Amino acid sequence: RWVLSLQCKGSRNFMGALRRAVEVDFKDKDKHKSQGLYLLTTGIPDQETHTISAYVAEVCRGFDLQLHVCLFSVMKGTDCSGVIPARYANPRETANAFKEIVQAARGRFHWFGEEGIFESDDITNIISEMEKARNYSQKCAFLVESLKQRS
Repeated sequence: RWVLSLQCKGSRNFMGALRRAVEVDFKDKDKHKSQGLYLLTTGIPDQETHTISAYVAEVCRGFDLQLHVCLFSVMKGTDCSGVIPARYANPRETANAFKEIVQAARGRFHWFGEEGIFESDDITNIISEMEKARNYSQKCAFLVESLKQRS
């Protein structure tokens, strides 16, 4: 419920937020086998993608952390209280940047907006599993049919 009361503010200082999360907020990180961190965002970070990817790869390996990104593409013209990002990228460039960051963090990427889901690692994995099951089922049906013909 508290999420509904949040207001858009601040910057897209991804490195600052990530450093705070992993260096300050994960005080008991040694007590957990693995942890996940979710970034909910609407735009590209202020810093360059390769810089973030290198930092994320190092941090995530340090204590089995996975970074997952949920990118929300909002409608054009949506005002976010006058916050102007230090860096601009179109939606596809933004998605590609976060996909690279997520790969470095061994996490998952999800991209959606008001129109629906544009891309999701989870959905891609589910579809892949369904296709494997369908292929296996077809092979089994073919095998059963060939055994019937031999009899």
